[in-house]
Amino acid sequence: MAQAKIQAKMNEATKSKFSRTMSMADRSGRLLESLDQLEIRVEALRETATLMEQERESILEMLQSLQNGQEMRSISDGEREELSLTSNRLLGRTLCVEVSVGVIRNSEQDDALRQATSMIDEIVKKLLEDTGSNRQSLMALHAACVTEAPPVAIDQKFQAIVISCALEDQKKIKRRLETLIRNVFNAENTIKLMDNQKLDQANGAH
Repeated sequence: MAQAKIQAKMNEATKSKFSRTMSMADRSGRLLESLDQLEIRVEALRETATLMEQERESILEMLQSLQNGQEMRSISDGEREELSLTSNRLLGRTLCVEVSVGVIRNSEQDDALRQATSMIDEIVKKLLEDTGSNRQSLMALHAACVTEAPPVAIDQKFQAIVISCALEDQKKIKRRLETLIRNVFNAENTIKLMDNQKLDQANGAH
């Protein structure tokens, strides 16, 4: 009898343990499912924030281009003042919107980003001194960031650095260079238009 009772207790303990194990497995499964759903939401959040970050950059670029564009110079002083006030208001409101998507980097990626940023900053300084002669250097940096065959020579050193950057940083580097190229192109067009206007005025004087 005693042996039978001991065996019955052992059987009950085994069943109870098995039941708890199954219950823990169920809970673990539910938690894992919740984490999977949260991961999807986190990625969607990052994508949305990235799009907002890009939209902010685009709006700022358009406002600055409008303020410095030739059309702004070809209107009356009163109209220019009114439009400048509006564009400055919009610029201020846009700058108040702060959107930032952080990038998780290892030490190698962090160092690569610093080097890439330093090379771009150096080109920007040279562009401010002489746009024409340094435009090709800017194009060479951008060529290092595109997958299709570029029409200009690639800066091999810059390409090796960019490849070592985190994927998100690679995209941001490419966007920054594209913005710089557009700004250089717009600045050159403005200078040409202003020069043509001077020529027209000079011809008219004769």
